[in-house]
Amino acid sequence: MTPIVDVGAAVITRSDGSFLLAERPAGKVYAGYWEFPGGKIEPGENPLQGLARELHEELGIEVEFASPWLTQIFTYPHAKVRLHFYRVTVWRGEPRGRENQRIAWQRPGEPPLQPMLPANTPVFRALQLPALYAISNAQELGVEPYLQRLQTALGNGLKLVQLRENWLEEAPLERLAIRVISHCRGHGAKVLINSDAALATRVGAEGLHLTARQLMQLKARPPNIELLAASCHDAEELAKAIALGVDLVALGPVQRTRSHPEATPLGWHNFSRLIAASPLPVYALGGLTSADLAIAQQHGAHGIAMQRAAW
Repeated sequence: MTPIVDVGAAVITRSDGSFLLAERPAGKVYAGYWEFPGGKIEPGENPLQGLARELHEELGIEVEFASPWLTQIFTYPHAKVRLHFYRVTVWRGEPRGRENQRIAWQRPGEPPLQPMLPANTPVFRALQLPALYAISNAQELGVEPYLQRLQTALGNGLKLVQLRENWLEEAPLERLAIRVISHCRGHGAKVLINSDAALATRVGAEGLHLTARQLMQLKARPPNIELLAASCHDAEELAKAIALGVDLVALGPVQRTRSHPEATPLGWHNFSRLIAASPLPVYALGGLTSADLAIAQQHGAHGIAMQRAAW
């Protein structure tokens, strides 16, 4: 069995959302390829310690705050690597190529610099996902008041919406979906339809959000779905989401919720443990508000999913 080489990789992110890429220097394998900066974790180091050392050696910066994010395993001809990605948001010093390598800042959504190390490619798609995933609440608010609040949230920067209104009959649900998508398109936001792939296709939504039950029943990823999300509650469901190639997961409940008071909350410790090696962006879900974003990301979440607190 080929041994796995553990590598720390940094998504060094500025306040404007741009992130740093570095070119592999001459003399190294894949010299001239671009990657997220980092390097091999040495014996006795944990991933963050190894990453901090590598960033000092390669870029001359001191990491002050970093949060765990994704873990990717990739097999190259010369080695099998496990990349521990961290989002580095606070550091001291100005990054510079201390090994005479080029560095460049890039924004999410821009074409990656080429050539790019293939192990880094899935990260670019995840970087395009926003930190907030808002779940509709028209049943509680009323359709028209909900649409008004949606318009306000979109004006404040909301970019990802799940339409989950299963109380509606087919025709009114489709009419609501069309209106929601129209509002969102005007602000560059994406809409995922909860549980109904046929409806998502008919109304031209960008994606589909699977219930946990649907997820566990599927044998393969549904075709022609640009963005596929799933609800998960435990390790088995997370493993199934990974196997199907889901694009993002909402995991919870992290805290007790009004909508499911009978559900036992995971708590932040169990949430962090469940997603510790996940290659998927995971949104923390359940009893959260925007004030919980920082603690969610400290525990490895990509962001937070909210229903009542989103509106």
